[in-house]
Amino acid sequence: MGILKISNGTLITPYRYIRNGTIVIENGRIRGVHEGPVEVPEATELDAHGQYVAPGFIDIHVHGGGGYDFMDGTEEAFLKVAELHARYGTTAMVPTTLTAEKEDLLQTLDNYELAHRNNHNGAVFLGIHLEGPYFALSQRGAQDPRYIRNPDPQEYEEILAHSSSITRWSAAPELEGAIPFGRRLREKGILAAVAHTDALYEHVLEAYENGYSLATHLYSAMSGVTRRNAFRYAGVIESAFLLDMDVEIITDGVHLPPPLLKLVYKIKGADRTALITDAMRAAGMPEGESTLGSLKNGLKVIVEDGVAKLPDRTAFAGSVATTNRLVRNMVELADVSLLDAVRMASTTPARIMGVENRKGVLAAGKDADLVIFDEQITIQTTLIGGKVVYNAPAN
Repeated sequence: MGILKISNGTLITPYRYIRNGTIVIENGRIRGVHEGPVEVPEATELDAHGQYVAPGFIDIHVHGGGGYDFMDGTEEAFLKVAELHARYGTTAMVPTTLTAEKEDLLQTLDNYELAHRNNHNGAVFLGIHLEGPYFALSQRGAQDPRYIRNPDPQEYEEILAHSSSITRWSAAPELEGAIPFGRRLREKGILAAVAHTDALYEHVLEAYENGYSLATHLYSAMSGVTRRNAFRYAGVIESAFLLDMDVEIITDGVHLPPPLLKLVYKIKGADRTALITDAMRAAGMPEGESTLGSLKNGLKVIVEDGVAKLPDRTAFAGSVATTNRLVRNMVELADVSLLDAVRMASTTPARIMGVENRKGVLAAGKDADLVIFDEQITIQTTLIGGKVVYNAPAN
């Protein structure tokens, strides 16, 4: 692949800016990060023109984009989603399913395996995220109620045996069988997350002690403080704040208003908070009618006001955000520093998914997954493994 030198950039590390910095890339990895110019005679040079150079964004919860969904039943859908989000700064992602029949989940896993081998121009896949089908019906959100059920050992053992590519699985911890399910995921090295749940603190605490370490899209489809016969009970939201859990938040500017973004940041901080798109197929597409989930049996939705909604507009049905929008909103709406916003989109999700040894930071030896963007966090260039996969059109 040769040697590539990115010069004249404002480099973003987790804790500081390096002005007029230089990054040298060789064989798909970062060879060196330098303050000031560096002579590398044999290198091809890419001038960042003073713009920001950051580690690529890592989206650990995404369903689709560019008119495609991971539940479409095709390898092409995986590849097209990965290519679409790379244009907006995503260099690695965890493709996410929706609640579905077992057969559809198995087919999606098979398509993931094919796409993973043939994904050369899009965001790198970090394994697949099964979102459901073990959820609380009362907190289903836009998940199809026809397929929601309790954890069934016979079913999930078959799914686990079918593929080694499952890296996270979201479930409601209060369901019968959810605790042994969490222990089984921990045994397999799979990240267990609480999601679409009406659990109380006592349920979440037990789940945390048995393998559940992440709150899936905090605030969305989960319980908060409730009153029962005059007594108040803490819900999942408060539990996530109290326990040493990681959280992920949809920072599309619609799912959570600025005060809640600020509250999550104040309590959990940049090291425990990952920014996610939770994007469905309409990300990167014009507003209008769309489909959540598979084109075969998915849910018809309307995209307006920068978000997907159920047809009756009673609930959101997934976001249409891209990762650069997440970072921009944390800076503009939540008053978070660009350093911390980038950390929540790169360093923290890398650590949550267990790939911090190779991704998430600009440092020698890491994968050369980088993004170059301007003051508005508009992506100019995306590199994955040292290869330029996107360049913004010249004005």
